[in-house]
Amino acid sequence: MEIINLTIDNKPVVVKKGTTVLEAATSIGIHIPTLCYMKLEDLNIENRPGGCRVCVVEVKGRRNLAPACCTEATEGMEVNTHSIRAINARRTVMELILSDHPADCLVCPKSGNCDLQNMAHRMGIREIHYKGEQSSYRKDTSPAIIRDIDKCIMCRRCEMMCNEVQTVGVLSAINRGFNSVVAPAFEMNLDHSVCTYCGQCVAVCPTGALTEVDETGAVIRALSDPSKTVIVQTAPAVRAALGEEFGMEAGTLVTGKLVAALRRLGFDYVFDTDFAADLTIMEEGAELLNRLTRHLQGDPNVKLPILTSCCPAWVKFFEHQFPDLKDVPSTARSPQQMFGSIAKSYFAQQLGVRREDLVVVSIMPCVAKKYERGRDEFSVNNNPDVDYAITTRELAALIKISNIEFRALPNEEFDKPLGESTGAGVIFGTTGGVIEAAVRTAYEVYTGKELPRIDFHELRGMEGLRHATIDFNGLPLNIGIAHGLGNARRLLEDVRSGKSRFHAIEIMSCPGGCIGGGGQPYHHGNSEILVKRQQAIYREDSNKTIRKSHENPYIKKLYAEFLGAPLSEKSHHLLHTEYFDRTK
Repeated sequence: MEIINLTIDNKPVVVKKGTTVLEAATSIGIHIPTLCYMKLEDLNIENRPGGCRVCVVEVKGRRNLAPACCTEATEGMEVNTHSIRAINARRTVMELILSDHPADCLVCPKSGNCDLQNMAHRMGIREIHYKGEQSSYRKDTSPAIIRDIDKCIMCRRCEMMCNEVQTVGVLSAINRGFNSVVAPAFEMNLDHSVCTYCGQCVAVCPTGALTEVDETGAVIRALSDPSKTVIVQTAPAVRAALGEEFGMEAGTLVTGKLVAALRRLGFDYVFDTDFAADLTIMEEGAELLNRLTRHLQGDPNVKLPILTSCCPAWVKFFEHQFPDLKDVPSTARSPQQMFGSIAKSYFAQQLGVRREDLVVVSIMPCVAKKYERGRDEFSVNNNPDVDYAITTRELAALIKISNIEFRALPNEEFDKPLGESTGAGVIFGTTGGVIEAAVRTAYEVYTGKELPRIDFHELRGMEGLRHATIDFNGLPLNIGIAHGLGNARRLLEDVRSGKSRFHAIEIMSCPGGCIGGGGQPYHHGNSEILVKRQQAIYREDSNKTIRKSHENPYIKKLYAEFLGAPLSEKSHHLLHTEYFDRTK
């Protein structure tokens, strides 16, 4: 490995060849401001286009200023990060960006979480010396994401996530000069494109140019309607991240406080999506074993590998990009939609209320859940199984405007019956968790024996593509795992070509799984935050008394009283779905 010696602000630094000036400065604690640059080291994601020029530094012997994010360190280089020339250049760049930016920070959904706003404050910019015409672009509102391109600073982070990480290919820079924007091809609306609504563009956008559709107002109206019974479900990844919005360290579990906050907001019942995750395992696990058994019996019509179907962005991805494989994924609905279906049938029946008078609200780490709840197949007589889906960020805003002191709340328990869950349900929130939960149940159902161990560490991790073989009492079960749609594409291409040797594959759209969902608190490129959230999910699992889905007593009761058995006719009607060719 070749070593480079250089000095930055008169401090010697030694780095390996290929290291940028920005990385070298960061390694010795020197801060250089950036806007377009972003790096998620554990996930092997990096964006360094050098477009914004906010990170320029002075290099001895070089006539022009150098963008630190994309300038490689060279032997003997002498860098000054805070010369008057560099500082003036940065301030000029910032003023030019701000001169073409709406000044509506007070009502912007990104206010307080805006990199541009924070940068202007840090640079001490109090006046903009450059006045002129401002660009104007129409606002594009889809079922899940709002594009307000007047606030775009052309950092291209969203383009990098959409094209390089997710390989969806919706966003790119179009037009030239003053009219240039980042948009779908032919400037079509997002909902006319192949966008999956994964929300990773929203997660990395440094301004308010990309945000989720805000449904908190609709939730408040539902809570204030005395004719409605309003219940809420909260996804597993939410409890591992919500605390960050209230100044808590990343990875702090706030399950009990989350429940308490939801009660104080006025929800009639506070339930856990983890219950529906356990239910998903019962159906998806049964489907896996059904296909596996038929495969071993030589049935030529069996489709393997079976693919998990919990992620709506992933579902939309293969409906657009791999419609020829739409009979390969499990037909089991996502936990959000299973919960809504059971709530508006079984639970509404227990309460003695009409489904139209029961409002189901989801708290999700995911932007795509807003799109999923609106899919036509998830409604009965135009009444959706899930009425509203709000993100972790939206919930935090709702708690704050309700003047609830979150950190001072006591720990409270979920309501029964749809609030009882196992550790297997909790780990749905991270990459590898769904398939590990399925293995815990499928092994015991298939072999009739108790698991020799409960933790499958070989299925865990943050690598984008992983594989493992689990011994099912003499049957080697080959499992593939992918998170990030670019990695999913690689596995799907193998399935399409017949090269795949997996029996089951878990796919999650977002880096890290749901913990890195597009609706989670902004991590601003800090991959350590995702790792800490993942660790929190596994801590919650290990602290559970029951850690296998099939041992959840309320799941057993649901089947005994209402569903009959996994894959029964009633289960198929309420808990399963179909997929569509969306290429047209």
